[in-house]
Amino acid sequence: MLRRGDSGPRVRELQQRLQQLHLYRGRADGDFGRRLEDALRTYQWARGLHGSMGVYDGPTRRQLESETSPP
Repeated sequence: MLRRGDSGPRVRELQQRLQQLHLYRGRADGDFGRRLEDALRTYQWARGLHGSMGVYDGPTRRQLESETSPP
């Protein structure tokens, strides 16, 4: 599970996957900030994943990985 304030390669992968869907336009720098949180919330809202808005949890990860390719 990832949330705002986290950092590292898993955050960078999340950024890159959301970039593939044109939802995240920032740099893939590995820092989970407000801009990434907003992009993730938009993705979750559009997919009906309302359980943990703004948090990268298991259901969100599985859905996102099914729609994108590994960076």
